[in-house]
Amino acid sequence: MASIAVLMALAIPAKAQESSEALAKKLSNPIASLISVPFQFNYDHGYGPNNGNRETLNIQPVIPFSLSEDWNLISRTIVPVIWQNDIAGPSGSQFGLGDTTQSFFLSPAKPGAGGFVWGIGPAFLIPTATDPLLGSGKWGAGPTAVVLKQDGPWTYGALANHIWSFAGQSNRTDVSSTFLQPFVSYTTKDAWTFALNTESTYNWETHDWAIPINLTVSKLVKVNKQPISLLAGLRYWATAPDSGPSGLGVRVAVTFLFPK
Repeated sequence: MASIAVLMALAIPAKAQESSEALAKKLSNPIASLISVPFQFNYDHGYGPNNGNRETLNIQPVIPFSLSEDWNLISRTIVPVIWQNDIAGPSGSQFGLGDTTQSFFLSPAKPGAGGFVWGIGPAFLIPTATDPLLGSGKWGAGPTAVVLKQDGPWTYGALANHIWSFAGQSNRTDVSSTFLQPFVSYTTKDAWTFALNTESTYNWETHDWAIPINLTVSKLVKVNKQPISLLAGLRYWATAPDSGPSGLGVRVAVTFLFPK
């Protein structure tokens, strides 16, 4: 807890009196100057011949740092906690951590020409999985970038990365994976946000696409002055490898915001 307090003290201060609408819009920006800690739960099914299922809780802290008056550095971490059953045929159940994805974005402190916001940096794959069926067994790295524009109530843009494996267990398949996330959202005056995105992954080793389309609704509320975003939505798997998943899934999330 002490280390978290230190990080928050070093992070970029936000305006003390920001409205709920302004905070909700910042959540639509992956590299906003706002500390946030989302807990995102996803349920998917249809894996393999046994119609296996997976529940994933993604813990995704976002911590921005001010490098100078002109530049920010944004840290984005995704730590998955996974419950799954019969993912690879009759493989039984597994529970534990998956692989961690750590990204850093160097971004201008102010929007550029035309009001566009952008960030670029490295992304790392860290083999933190506690079971072979929960992760790749590989260390990986590659570039990541995001570009977006916020125009009135609208936010639209895209985030992408590509990760290649460079070390890890020699008996595991190499990683060469492209992630593409175009997104659009609309935030109302009373801090409701309606969002549509895809989180497409192309596996260059198996030449397979996995494309879930996510439609979500979120509301920013305050509990004892603590801003919290509550989200719910559906995800439809437009395409996926033969091993699944398929059909409809569910996404719910709670995000804690820490403006200063």
